[in-house]
Amino acid sequence: MTTLDVTTPKRRSYGSLTLWAGLALVGLHIAIGLLTLVWTPYDPTGMSGGRLEAPSWLHWAGTDRLGRDFLTQIMIGSRIALIVGTGAVAIGVLIGVTLGILAAFASKLLDDALAATLDILIAFPTLLIAMLVVAASDTANLASAIIAIGIALSAIVARLTRILAKRVLLMDYITAARTSGSSWPAIVFGHILPNIWPTLSVNFALQFGLAVIAEASLSYLGLGAPPPNASWGRLLQEAQGTVYTAPIGAIAPGIALVSLVIGINLLADGLRDSIDPTRRAR
Repeated sequence: MTTLDVTTPKRRSYGSLTLWAGLALVGLHIAIGLLTLVWTPYDPTGMSGGRLEAPSWLHWAGTDRLGRDFLTQIMIGSRIALIVGTGAVAIGVLIGVTLGILAAFASKLLDDALAATLDILIAFPTLLIAMLVVAASDTANLASAIIAIGIALSAIVARLTRILAKRVLLMDYITAARTSGSSWPAIVFGHILPNIWPTLSVNFALQFGLAVIAEASLSYLGLGAPPPNASWGRLLQEAQGTVYTAPIGAIAPGIALVSLVIGINLLADGLRDSIDPTRRAR
């Protein structure tokens, strides 16, 4: 008589629940960001009410210190966060994966030099590197913030790519491919990237969350997207002087930022549970 294993379905159900919860939160922000391209409750730069009005039927989240609809500002913030996250991760992936693959194929001396450089860069906080890049560009705008955060994230991606690629290069099928005369590009695109991409994709999701937080931090410090861009970080900075008289100004962008980051982390956990066979087995 066989026994029925009830632990695996529960584990898979939990992983599926985590994935769907992350997709729901991230999908909500994506939908809001896309909606702002064609419609917002009010003109983002127009003064549609009095200063610091409380939430009402006309202004569901109230108004800011200039009389602009605060819900509109929060919705625009979703679009900016997604643009920065996507752009920064794309830059980080392009630079990081390229450097990681080159380090995996490099000689021992060059590999050690690249590994030491990456370790030094990773030792610095992402926000600090982004601040230095923005300061060096002499312009604080959305494009410079995306480039700065992308460069800061590339070191993490490069280090992980190097580790995974060197592990794949030790496999027997790589030796067989080399023996059969396969070129290095064929080995990279035919064997290495397909094998390391599932693990990298989970890391990319986590880097997206770091990029969103870094952009909000830069905007809070005045180094991110300038007005009239309604970044969540800038909204938090503007609300710190009126946090007691109009607390919604600090609460709303904080909730929006936290919900997006939590959604991204849940999505990354769900992807890891779906991709990693050992976690599925446990």
